[in-house]
Amino acid sequence: MSKSNSIPTPARESGSIHWFKYASPQTFFPLAGKIIPLFAVAALVLCVAGFYIGFFVAPTDRQQHDAYRIIFLHVPAAWMSMVIYLVMAFWAGIGLIMNTRLSSMMASALAPTGAMFTFLALWTGALWGRPTWGAWWVWDARLTSELILLFLYIGFMALQASIDEPRRADKAGAVLALVGVINVPIIYFSVQWWNTLHQGSSINFRNAPTMAMTMLVGMLVMALGFWAYTFMVALLRVRCIVLERERHTDWVKEYLEKTA
Repeated sequence: MSKSNSIPTPARESGSIHWFKYASPQTFFPLAGKIIPLFAVAALVLCVAGFYIGFFVAPTDRQQHDAYRIIFLHVPAAWMSMVIYLVMAFWAGIGLIMNTRLSSMMASALAPTGAMFTFLALWTGALWGRPTWGAWWVWDARLTSELILLFLYIGFMALQASIDEPRRADKAGAVLALVGVINVPIIYFSVQWWNTLHQGSSINFRNAPTMAMTMLVGMLVMALGFWAYTFMVALLRVRCIVLERERHTDWVKEYLEKTA
């Protein structure tokens, strides 16, 4: 018999089982509990460092003076608002296609944080726009599409909350999330597709950054801090969802008895 037709080795089989076992809420729950403190520490350190670099170390802009410093909150929040929606839609789609419970729970856990960052991006954008454009709000293509993104987050959460049966709620929310994905590239490319007041991106993969290196570092550090915060909060929230949905199982009853 040819060795190429031999069955997979036990090591490979055990490796596959090792990763796929965390698709179960029961096995993922304790893992999430262990890594939450790591993301909490990372979020605190990175956000404080990013805030310090952006507001105390980065040089004053020649045209916008110190008013520009709001970008160290605004830009990372805007990035997170779009990325979290894509990740949320991904997990919702996996849950819809493969009928995996934990995937749908992850989508539900990400939605409030995505909505929070979207609101933060809109709010800080208004603070930045007042001294720059002379108005708190304009119906600019990017601002309008970002507002639509906030409505999509709210609609996703409201739709799930309006359906009592969790699996039906997951499927309905997944459809809405997947349809709403089309809005993300509209947000990103709006300044290129239409003539808008919103300035173009200072960071892209085709050209060198148009800002000072200190500004870039501060913005990226803050973005990493927001990422760590997102992981921490999403894992906390998904653990709560798991306890709520699995409350009738023996392992949840045992866990609640131990922690009571």
